Amino acid sequence: MSAQALRMPGTSFGRGRVHAVAGCYFVASFAALGLPPYLTEILPELGDRQARWAGVLYVVPTVFGALGAPLWGRLADRYGRKRLLLRAQLGLAVAFLLAGWADSLATFTLALVLQGVLGGTFAASNGYLGAALEGPALSKALTLMQGSARAALVAAPIVVGSLSGWLSPHRQYALLAVLPLTAALLLAALPEPEPTVHERPDKKESAPVPETAPVVSLKTLYALEFAFVFSTVISFPYLIALVDDRIPGASPLLSGVLFALPHLCYLVAALAVHSAFHDRPRTGLALGFACIALGLAGHGVAGSLPELIAVRLLLGAGLTFGLVCLQILAADCARGRAPGGMFGSLEFFSKAGAVAAGLAAAAGSARYGPAAPVLTGGAAAAVTVLAITLPPLTYRTGRSR
Repeated sequence: MSAQALRMPGTSFGRGRVHAVAGCYFVASFAALGLPPYLTEILPELGDRQARWAGVLYVVPTVFGALGAPLWGRLADRYGRKRLLLRAQLGLAVAFLLAGWADSLATFTLALVLQGVLGGTFAASNGYLGAALEGPALSKALTLMQGSARAALVAAPIVVGSLSGWLSPHRQYALLAVLPLTAALLLAALPEPEPTVHERPDKKESAPVPETAPVVSLKTLYALEFAFVFSTVISFPYLIALVDDRIPGASPLLSGVLFALPHLCYLVAALAVHSAFHDRPRTGLALGFACIALGLAGHGVAGSLPELIAVRLLLGAGLTFGLVCLQILAADCARGRAPGGMFGSLEFFSKAGAVAAGLAAAAGSARYGPAAPVLTGGAAAAVTVLAITLPPLTYRTGRSR
């Protein structure tokens, strides 16, 4: 990715600054993504001996993050994207410190609520980037941001597990609070992004940019984001149980590698997929949902290690196509809009999809076993493939705001 590709006319926002924002999101995500899998070890220290509240507390930050994201996005458009991005990083640090020093289940729960309300670093980072970039430059930057999220999702649980021999996961919350604090210090050196041509109040100084209808409407983008997150995240919570069911005696390392495979696919292939589909995101998105549907259906029948590897890779292909093409569509919808509000609302639907997926996975697994979530997600993805091909979804004559 060249510096030229990430610089818009009239700004000095180059590749280094995009990488700085993505790197800060990566380090700030460690506690948020690496510690929740260890809730079953944390809660007995706080009085919940059977960790009965683990499932509920797992989604608490997501629920409150979804509720707060649109508001924080609108405030960023009004008071400055850099200021609100710094607020998000500092908010995470405060929440992690409280969680690490909590001595009761109530205090720990409050810390997770604050993590959701005060956090929102992903939406804040995207809003910051959206204020300085547009078009292919923005979609590449958003693709890089998703790469940071995938890398943190793969690396963070491993690091937390490695540290557990010296410091309990509960106390690691306080230790890892230094990461968002460090990110805030690094981000403080970045400038407030200059508005793109579309946002400038004095448009007479710039050549007019012809406005064309986006590939999909904003409401459609929100629906696709919800469907994508639902169909992929629903397979996460009970994958380890499914692996144990299909491969008795599988080691935790093997289960972890199988869990990470789709995310590793994204890290390897995301930029290549962006280059191939930046002019045809609808096709790539339909292909992504099709791969997700087939991959998750395959999870329902795979009974050996080679078969599980194959279906995990197929799911990884769908994850990569879907995430990249959703970023392209988001960048397209962001043209001429206040980016903070738009990306805040997009984050709301993303987190809503994750919450719905968690609830559906818990209900389906309890009633029908560990294969139920992947089959539910596969069915949702298959329905979305059909919906994407319908003219009312893919073609528009006007722009909805």
